[in-house]
Amino acid sequence: MELGTKSFLGGQVEKRIAGSLWGAVVGDALGVPVEFKGRHERERDPGTDMRGHGTFDLPAGSWSDDSSLMLCTIEGLLDGFDTERIGKIFIRWLREAHWTPYGIVFDVGFGTSQAIRHIEQGIAAELAGSTEEMNNGNGSLMRILPIAIHCLAMTDDDVIHHAHRASSITHGHPRSLMSCGMYCLMYRALLEGKPPYDAYLSTVEKAKGIYSAPPFIGEMPHFNRVLGGDIGSYPERKIESDGYVIHTLEAALWCLMNTSSYRDAVLKAVNLGHDTDTTAIVTGGLAGSCYGPNAIPEEWLGRIARRDDIGRLFRAFLEKNGGVSP
Repeated sequence: MELGTKSFLGGQVEKRIAGSLWGAVVGDALGVPVEFKGRHERERDPGTDMRGHGTFDLPAGSWSDDSSLMLCTIEGLLDGFDTERIGKIFIRWLREAHWTPYGIVFDVGFGTSQAIRHIEQGIAAELAGSTEEMNNGNGSLMRILPIAIHCLAMTDDDVIHHAHRASSITHGHPRSLMSCGMYCLMYRALLEGKPPYDAYLSTVEKAKGIYSAPPFIGEMPHFNRVLGGDIGSYPERKIESDGYVIHTLEAALWCLMNTSSYRDAVLKAVNLGHDTDTTAIVTGGLAGSCYGPNAIPEEWLGRIARRDDIGRLFRAFLEKNGGVSP
């Protein structure tokens, strides 16, 4: 289904797109101080607000490599979809601390750093990400949201194609590509106005059709929980929150379907523990699109590092791309 023309981007939908972008960054910042801490620790000391210090000893409102790479992706999309340009901006991030909150790079995933080194060595960006099964961390899923936005006017097949190409810059295994594709389908369904559960069922139906042929059909068993149509009904103890891309996708869907507000969704993601910043940025993008920017607590937004710089980038992105231009 095509979501539209330039008339699509406006009013409440445009606000919800902005909500998804801010929702992602805020989710990341909520997770940074407690990253790598287990679920039992979160049960003893649950996250309820924007904290500072913790794991990386950074001020409240600090975001991680997750947001950095999402912001780099947005910058790379300002003049259209070009994976080579995005790859070069990733190099600037890793080597020059471009789009970092304080001019330092921290918490870089192995697959991502390896792929960026490949680009530096002259390998084409879309061939830089490893296709090995072990390279199925969540490093492409955490930054895929801008691709979904940029491709809103395209068909479902086209957005899937672009999501796969963008993922391949750092993560080229079919499992990572599929996770990014399913996330984009879920995002589109939410922007159509579907409530979370209905959006999820729509995503399941579309994904089953799109991924029914090689090389993806062989990966479908790994998505049995997502594609079963009932991931939201799983008890929390069965939801994993580590760095495996499918676990992150499952956790984000589960958090969205088991809450009824932006605040509750991202806090639930953080309180799952472990890879808290990535679970929360992926959840935050979906929850922000569902509930809009006004649902994000202002006291959280007000503490986000480089808020003005991020705001200018988001405005430029919505003006130049806004999900309407291929």
